[in-house]
Amino acid sequence: MATPRKKSAEQIACRKKTVGKIKSRQAKMLLDMSRQITSVDSLDEILETVVELTSQELGAERSTLFLHDRESCELYSHIAQGDIKRKIRIMDDSGIAGHVFSSGESLIVHDAYGDERFMPDIDRQTGFKTRNILCCPIKTSKGKTIGAIQVLNKKKGQFCQEDMILLEAMIMQATVALQSALLIEQMQEKRRQEMKFLDCVAELTSEINLSTLLQKVMGEATSMLHAERSTLFLNDEKTNELWSEVGEGIGATEIRFPNHMGIAGAVFTSGQSVNIPHAYADLRFNPAFDKTTGFFTRSILCVPVINKKGKIIGVTQVLNKRGGPFSDEDESRLKAFTAQVSIALENANLFKEVQSVKNYNESMFESMTNGVITLNEEGEIVTCNTAGYRIFGMSPEDILDRPAVEFFTGANGWIMEKISRIEETNAPEHTIDAELSCSEGMRSINLTVQPLYSEENTKIGTLLMIEDISSEKRMKSTMSRYMDPGLTDKLLEGDEDILGGISTTATILFSDIRGFTSLTEELGAQGTVSLLNEYFTIMVDCIQREEGMLDKFIGDAIMAAFGIPIAHKDDEDRAVRAAIAMISELQKWNRYRANEGKKPLDMGIGLNTDTIVSGNIGSPKRMDYTMIGDGVNLAARLESACKKYSSRILISENTFKNLHGTYRIRDIDDVVVKGKSEAVRIYEVLDYHSEEFFPNLMEVVSHFKEGRHYYGKGKWEKAIKSFQRALKLHPDDKLSNIYIERCQYLQENPPPGDWNGVWVMQTK
Repeated sequence: MATPRKKSAEQIACRKKTVGKIKSRQAKMLLDMSRQITSVDSLDEILETVVELTSQELGAERSTLFLHDRESCELYSHIAQGDIKRKIRIMDDSGIAGHVFSSGESLIVHDAYGDERFMPDIDRQTGFKTRNILCCPIKTSKGKTIGAIQVLNKKKGQFCQEDMILLEAMIMQATVALQSALLIEQMQEKRRQEMKFLDCVAELTSEINLSTLLQKVMGEATSMLHAERSTLFLNDEKTNELWSEVGEGIGATEIRFPNHMGIAGAVFTSGQSVNIPHAYADLRFNPAFDKTTGFFTRSILCVPVINKKGKIIGVTQVLNKRGGPFSDEDESRLKAFTAQVSIALENANLFKEVQSVKNYNESMFESMTNGVITLNEEGEIVTCNTAGYRIFGMSPEDILDRPAVEFFTGANGWIMEKISRIEETNAPEHTIDAELSCSEGMRSINLTVQPLYSEENTKIGTLLMIEDISSEKRMKSTMSRYMDPGLTDKLLEGDEDILGGISTTATILFSDIRGFTSLTEELGAQGTVSLLNEYFTIMVDCIQREEGMLDKFIGDAIMAAFGIPIAHKDDEDRAVRAAIAMISELQKWNRYRANEGKKPLDMGIGLNTDTIVSGNIGSPKRMDYTMIGDGVNLAARLESACKKYSSRILISENTFKNLHGTYRIRDIDDVVVKGKSEAVRIYEVLDYHSEEFFPNLMEVVSHFKEGRHYYGKGKWEKAIKSFQRALKLHPDDKLSNIYIERCQYLQENPPPGDWNGVWVMQTK
C-alpha cells in the first residue's frame, strides 16, 4: 500500500492563499451587499436585493424571503424570484420555512419531495419544481426570529455547510436594514390605516340615509377588521328589539330579535364588549342562524354602540376574522370606529323617523278624497293634492304659485272672503253644502278654512279643506256603509250585471267564534254587542287589507269572498293570508284581553275555491247582495270541521292547488262532509303558529305525512308509530292523537277490503 505523499510547503502556502482569497472575496461581497441594501429605501427593494444576491452567491435558481406576521401567525413573502412574482402566505409552523422559523435553526434538505415537512402545493400553484433547499432563520441582534430565507435548487451539486455559513452571514448583514425597513413600513401602514379611518369617519358622518349608512358602516367594519361578515344592530325602543336592515356578507335583509338574546343581546344589556375566539364553545352562542343560512361562525367580536350621552343604542358584531381570532387591537379599533359613527347613526335614525313622518303625511295628503290647498304667508297657493286638482278639474300649472285673490274670483269669490275673515279672527271657518264653480260645472262642497301656525305659534299660512258632496259622492258615501267599497265602485260605474247575478270562481271564507253562546250568557246584551263590534272591526280589517269582499255577518260568524266583484290572479293567496292575519290578530287581542282580566276567544276558519253564483237576491221590498252554491256550503262545512280536527284554518284541495305562495300546510284528511257523497281532501294552514306553541313544526308535519301515508295503505301499526313520533316532538298536537285513536279503532274494526283512507263525517 502506497504511503500518501506529504503536502509540500509550497502546496500548503498555495491553499492558504486560495482560502484567503475566498474569504476576502466573501468579505468584499458582504460589504457590497451592505452598500446595495443601504442604497435602497423600500422594504420591497431590500427584499428583492437580498434574494437576488443570495441566489447569485449561492448558485441557486430561486430564493424567497419570508417575514413573520404576528397578528395572523403567518409567514409571508412580498416577492419570489423568478418568472412568477406573487405574494405567498403560509402558517408560521408549516413547511420547511415554518420549521426553521419555529426552531430557529438552519436546515439543508437535499431531497425536497422526500421530506415530510415540504409543502408541494406551492410548486403546483407556481409550476416550479423544487429539488433541494437551504433555509435559515432571520434573527435580530437580540436573537429574536423575525422570518426565514429559503434558497432553492443549487445549480451545481448540493447545498453544503459552507453555503449555510455564507447564507447566515449574508442574512446577518441584511437584518438591520430589514428590521428598519419593516418598522418604517409598519409605521406607514399604521398611518395609512389612520388616514383611511379618518376619511371613512368623515364620509360616514356626512351620510343621513340610514339604510345607506348601515351598508357603509358594515362594509368598512368588515374591511377594516379583515372579517367575513359584520352586522350593526340598532335598538328599537318601541319593541325592545335589536334590528338591522343589512348584514355585510349575507345581502340586504331585516333581522329582528329581543334585545336581551344571544351574544348581541348580552353585549347590549351589559354594555361590555365580547371577544369569542371559538363561537361554538360559548354557551351564549345560538347556532340556529348558522343552520338556517349555512354559514359557519368561528370567531365573534361584538362591541356596544354608545352615543354621546353614554346611552347604548345598539351593537356592532363582526364574524370570522381571516387568519385567526380577533385581537385586543381589533377590539380597540372597532370601539373607536363605533364611537365615531354613533353620532351619524343617531342623526340618520332621526332623519329616517322625520322622513317617515314626512312620507306618511305626504301619502296621507295625496290619498285623501278631500281636496287640500295651502297658502303661504303672502297668500300664494303653494300646495294642492290630487283630490284638489280633480275637484277643480285643473292641472298643477293652473293652481300652484298663484295668488289666492286671483284664483278665487267670480262665483268662487266667497272662498276669498272666508280666507280674509280668518286673517282677522284667526278662528277656523266652516261652510256646509256650498257651491263651487269648477271647469266641469258646479259642485256641492263642504269647506273648512283654518290658519296654520309654526311651533313658535307664528302664523305661516292658511289651509283649505274641500269635501266634494255632489250626488255621486253622497251616493258612494252612503252605499259604502253597507257594502264593500269595491262593490260600490262597480255599481257606481254602472256595472249592473252584478246585480242580476253572475257565475264566477271565487274563494269563500267562513269564520266562527268557538263557544260563543255560553260567552253571551256571561256578558249580557250590552257586553255581547261591545265584544262583537270590537271583534268584527279587527277581522274586517284583515279581510279588506287583502281586498276581500265582506258578504255578511251571521251572528258571530263572518262570510267573505275573494275574487268578487273584482278578480285577482292570487285570490286564493289573499284568502289564506287574510285567514292567517285573522288568527294572528285574534291572538294579539287575546293578550290584551288577558291583561284586562277578560276571557280569550278562539275561532275556526274554512276556505274553499269553487264556482259560485253571486247577485242581488230577495224581494222587491228587501234585496241582499250575496253568494250561493255548493262551493259556499263546503267553506261553511270546513269551518265547522275545525272543531273536529282541533284546527283553526282548514282549506279545500281546490284552494290548496291554486296557491302561488309558500305556506306551512299539512294534508290532514280525505273526508266526505255531511250532505256530500264525494270525498274532499282538506289541508290545515299552520303559519300563525310560533315555535313556542308549536315546537318542531316542520318535523311534526313530516312525521304526520308519513303516518297519513301508512294510514291510507291500511298499515295501522306503522301509522301509529309515525303519529307517536310527531307527538313526541309536539305533545299537544291533538290531530296526531285523533289519528292514533282512528287507527286503533280501525284495528279492532277493520274497514272493507277496498279501504282508500276516506273518512265519512257524520255531523256538520
